[in-house]
Amino acid sequence: MNWYKKNIDEVLSELNTSLSGLSNEEAEKRFREFGPNELVEKEKKTPLQMFLEQFKDLMIIILIASAIISGVIGELSDTIVIIVIVILNAIIGFIQEYRAEKAMSALKKMAAISAVVIRDGKTQSIDTKYLVPGDIVHLTAGNIVPADLRIIESYNLKIEEAALTGESVPSEKFTNTIHEDLQIADRKNMAYKGTLVTYGRGIGVITTTGMSTEIGKIASLLQEQEDLKTPLQKRLEQFGKKLSYAILFICLIIFIVGILRGEKPLVMLLTAISLAVAAIPEALPAVITISLALGAKKLVKQNALIRKLPAVETLGSVTYICTDKTGTLTINKMTIEKVFINGKQLEVTDDELFLKALALSNDAKKAPDGNIIGDPTEVALYEYSAKYGYIKEKLEKNHERIAEIPFDSERKCMTTIHKWNEKYISITKGAVEVILENSRDMIINGEIKTIDKEELHKVSDEMAFKGLRVLGIGIKFIETLPENLLSSDLETDLTILGFVGLLDPPREEVKEAVSLCKQAGIIPVMITGDHPLTAVNIAQRIGIIEDFDVNAIITGKELEKLSLEEFEKRVLDIRVYARVAPEQKLKIVKALQDKGQYVAMTGDGVNDAPALKRADIGIAMGITGTDVSKESADMILLDDNFATIVNAVKEGRKIFDNIKKFIKYTMTSNSGEIWVIFLAPFLGLPIPLLPIHILWINLVTDGLPGLALAYEPAEKNIMQRPPRDPKESIFAEGLGYHIIWVGLLMGGVSLFAQAYLIYIGDGHWQTIVFNVLCLSQMGHVLAIRSDRESLFRQGIFTNKFLIFSVLLTFMLQLATIYLPFMNKIFKTEPLTLKELLFTLILSTTVFWAVELEKLVKRRLTAKMHSKTILNYKLF
Repeated sequence: MNWYKKNIDEVLSELNTSLSGLSNEEAEKRFREFGPNELVEKEKKTPLQMFLEQFKDLMIIILIASAIISGVIGELSDTIVIIVIVILNAIIGFIQEYRAEKAMSALKKMAAISAVVIRDGKTQSIDTKYLVPGDIVHLTAGNIVPADLRIIESYNLKIEEAALTGESVPSEKFTNTIHEDLQIADRKNMAYKGTLVTYGRGIGVITTTGMSTEIGKIASLLQEQEDLKTPLQKRLEQFGKKLSYAILFICLIIFIVGILRGEKPLVMLLTAISLAVAAIPEALPAVITISLALGAKKLVKQNALIRKLPAVETLGSVTYICTDKTGTLTINKMTIEKVFINGKQLEVTDDELFLKALALSNDAKKAPDGNIIGDPTEVALYEYSAKYGYIKEKLEKNHERIAEIPFDSERKCMTTIHKWNEKYISITKGAVEVILENSRDMIINGEIKTIDKEELHKVSDEMAFKGLRVLGIGIKFIETLPENLLSSDLETDLTILGFVGLLDPPREEVKEAVSLCKQAGIIPVMITGDHPLTAVNIAQRIGIIEDFDVNAIITGKELEKLSLEEFEKRVLDIRVYARVAPEQKLKIVKALQDKGQYVAMTGDGVNDAPALKRADIGIAMGITGTDVSKESADMILLDDNFATIVNAVKEGRKIFDNIKKFIKYTMTSNSGEIWVIFLAPFLGLPIPLLPIHILWINLVTDGLPGLALAYEPAEKNIMQRPPRDPKESIFAEGLGYHIIWVGLLMGGVSLFAQAYLIYIGDGHWQTIVFNVLCLSQMGHVLAIRSDRESLFRQGIFTNKFLIFSVLLTFMLQLATIYLPFMNKIFKTEPLTLKELLFTLILSTTVFWAVELEKLVKRRLTAKMHSKTILNYKLF
């Protein structure tokens, strides 16, 4: 029900209450009807349920199966490693989900503990839990509003609603009826549960309690959402399904073909099982976990705290960043941007009388710690005048404040009276239209001149159109102090000193951060509860909007009128959303996701929490953010710096690159092993490898060298690339093709060695094939460190951990050749120097082939680039 549209008598009548409040008997009856005035949490999963759900993923099931198979065939080390990896991943997932449950607890902390109400005509303090619709509540500065209220009395009442509405300035409350449809931020005759009274006092009648309040609706939105899977989780789920089917099919074919060729069933069964174990990239979860953990550790140093590890990689997929304005893009502090004085708009002024007026007509004051405290607007006036040497406390020694007429929402101004030499001066500040209406002249360059009110209205409108909040300053000299201070006497026939235009300005670093986002193919979008003109001003200044386009801006009121279909047609073109409600923020994120976009949402208020949770990655502000927003987010910016997001995006892209490199490496290696076993019978060759050879290669190649890829530095062009297509497979951009052709080459080189050595009668052929296949994978891991850049240009030692891993693997392979006890285990024989050189030379084939592939890619790219430039010059 739109209580703000009803007058006070209608509200009291419909709630069946009066200014004397409810009777205790009626309050108890309503308590039974409406329930406690508190936020209700839905039934939670038990910790055991959360833990067991971590094992539902198909890839995890495959890993568990491979662990069982490894144990059955005697490879207990593989079994232990796989089980440790699976349990580690389950624990990480459990911790993340368990911590996510805290969002509701943080929201409940915002509730007031007690409230002053009128019951049975008496004022009393009661637990807010027992408040009901119809209760009459007293509000004073410092109170947390205990429920949603319709204001029925207001004495300079101001309420801080930034957490709920995004407004940086406390909302001035009045009792008048509002007749038009308005969003929460503009409902000046309402107060909402969880917001803070900062100034004045008032009385309100409770209209809604508990989950029916605006903050209760947000709580409902938080609880109805399920956590979405990250892009990486989706891709790996598809990858796991395809891989499991492929492995089972290939192993079955190998087993059947072996039996048909007369091989022993037990040997073929062990070979097929060994190949199945080898084909499963059991190190993949470990590589992902290590990559994400390394990224999270690095980002903490850059002031980004990762609450959920997958969020690091998700940033690399983001196509839209939906950001709140207040405190995120702006400094969350009102500042004087422009002054209109002496007939000119200026950024600075040295006008003594004007600056003294700003300092004196001001209730802001300096705290013991040196900070200026008070209403944000007055703090801005205080600091502006102090910057030019006009400090309030010093001025008051000669210009003592004698009296004042406080601000109220009907007059829209305030007046202070000070000593001024042997006389007095009254200084009035307030809404420009009020100051102009009550003025007759203006001081221009020291002379008093008649004003052109129409012209001054244009100046005010021009400043307001730039998104500034405009205040007028007028004065009146008084010979003697009147006995009765009446606004009708002191606030008429004013002389205008000038106007001030205030704004919560953008952070200095944000403009560059927005530019970098665009360069990386990410579209930044502002979503705010602030005024459209203010939002557009900030958006233009930081580059979210470059050229003013009316289609790129929409208000919450306009959005409400659009059907979902109409909105989705426009959503990709909109860059600024102003005056939006919490439910609409969520709607925007959902609409973008429905259009196939991956959305990051930044915010600091309670109103941002549902959208933060729904977004593919929620980013909360660490300094200004509420506990609710932090608990709903995947990542927290410790410095509240939008620019930090850009660093996180880069880290996310690097992590996905490295995970993809591991998949490229391990699946190509597995492909090579499969081709060797699969093709040998068709070529009339004996099975080249024993089951223990396959398992050993799997252990030493997928182990340290694979894990070392997690330490690979970011490629140079990482932030010049567009975001990954959210729908693309993990095998996109030629990865599947690479796995097939390089795997075939790896297997082909090994089979060539086998056929040639058997042909010339070399009895060491199995030892050589075993080492060629293993060492070819070492050449491959070095070559794929970059998708395009040559290893030699990239720098061989830029990943020292990988070089160490490759050298260690090489030494272990030499041990299988030349250590007698290893010869017995692996059925190998020592090679001659000639045989060893043959093995090493043949093993480099894959490295040079992949380097050649990268050279072709670089030349094709350069050719296309040259062609593009030529076409640009011609046309």
